Amino acid sequence: MFISGQWVPSSDNTVIDDINPANGEVYARVHEGSGQDLESAVDAAHAAFQTWGRMLAKERGGFLLAAADELQRRIPEFADVLIDEGGSPFGKAMFEAEFCANMLRSAAGECRHIHGETIPSDSPNMFSMSIRRPLGVVAAISPFNFPFLLALKKVCMSIAAGNTVVLKPAGTTPVIGLKITELFDRVGLPAGVVNVVPSKGPTAGEVFTSQPRIRLVTFTGSNSVGRGLAAKAAANLKKCTLELGGKSPLVVLRDADIDYAVNTSAFSVFLHQGQVCMAGSQIIVEEPIYDEFVKKLVMKAAKLKVGNPQEPDTVIGPLISANQCKFIDGQVADAKEKGATVHTGGTSDGNFYQPTVISGVKPGMSVYSEESFGPVVSVIAVKGHEEALAVANDTAYGLSAAVITNDLQRAMELAQNIESGMVYINHSTAYDEPHVPFGGTKDSGMGREGGHYSMEEMTELKWITVQMGERHYPF
Repeated sequence: MFISGQWVPSSDNTVIDDINPANGEVYARVHEGSGQDLESAVDAAHAAFQTWGRMLAKERGGFLLAAADELQRRIPEFADVLIDEGGSPFGKAMFEAEFCANMLRSAAGECRHIHGETIPSDSPNMFSMSIRRPLGVVAAISPFNFPFLLALKKVCMSIAAGNTVVLKPAGTTPVIGLKITELFDRVGLPAGVVNVVPSKGPTAGEVFTSQPRIRLVTFTGSNSVGRGLAAKAAANLKKCTLELGGKSPLVVLRDADIDYAVNTSAFSVFLHQGQVCMAGSQIIVEEPIYDEFVKKLVMKAAKLKVGNPQEPDTVIGPLISANQCKFIDGQVADAKEKGATVHTGGTSDGNFYQPTVISGVKPGMSVYSEESFGPVVSVIAVKGHEEALAVANDTAYGLSAAVITNDLQRAMELAQNIESGMVYINHSTAYDEPHVPFGGTKDSGMGREGGHYSMEEMTELKWITVQMGERHYPF
């Protein structure tokens, strides 16, 4: 673990095996922190905040830029961790590591863009203004699927705002979380600003939502866990941001270029073998092009290489665990039993699940409403754009969506009315940039991450007035 600038063992000496999902071998052995260790990390972060929170913006930005340069030199090393620890295919791992270097630079720029405003006062000779101040200690919980990007986004945006951080990385990908502290330690970040403690989820959740010194809990993960954290955080009047699951619809209108729509759809759902909260796992296609679309998507899916994630041409690597394969088997079996057609896939070998295309999916099937988090896509036929909108909104989730069409008016109509935090026109559902407002609606969470939107979430507004001259009071 990394607490107050030091590599330390867990207080009870608990060590866990970190498994490579591609071959089932032990990748690393990692100390698992207790509640006491998490408390120590919070103490360290709180102590560091007394100095870090007052540091000049240019100084905070300097550490972030230095970390970006350090990471840029070591992209292949970090990508290797993503491949071996989390099963990321080579291309996805390289993209993620490169994105993180760019994100550090974006965060450095945000240090100088934490703005308040002047406010006209109703009182004479009163100067009124708002400023933004850092919160203090931020508790961050990150997932396994993009374990570097999603953890570092929370960390770098927190410290850019002047906060300090305690990070609990995903239990199946702790090493990449620890590599974040190694990165910052290499560039001389003051001790205690970033602390990383691998630990059990319930243990971290209890400490993070109850510890008085923690001012914000930021979580990316499952809907059920997010709801529990939000309820406990609210009970203790803590701020909370949540980025949860998704059942992201991709709408293909009848005028779309079918080959482009197929390629976009395949990337949307099969990126990182579907273990993406933004995966376009529900493709909604207008009837005139439905049959041709399904045929071409099935052909493309069947040709995608499944196998060793170290090989650059592999598209489908391993799922994070065999349990996820069993869950998807259940969804596929349920769909078949209720009348759907499985055109390709629907089987697995170890943790490797074949890319799966299902048509005839209807409400009442679990694959229609539940997130698969695997390489499984449902293709649904609709008569027109109004029915497409109704199907797209027939979900508890609202993270990402996409529309493929050359009709700009229809595209904008759908983009404005799909109940989703993000909508991409003629693009994949799986896309992000460091400075945009990333986040969802409905059961996909609350709050936004990225750029100045993170600065707003991770700071607190303060109102300050200055009375010029003496004020006359009634008594």
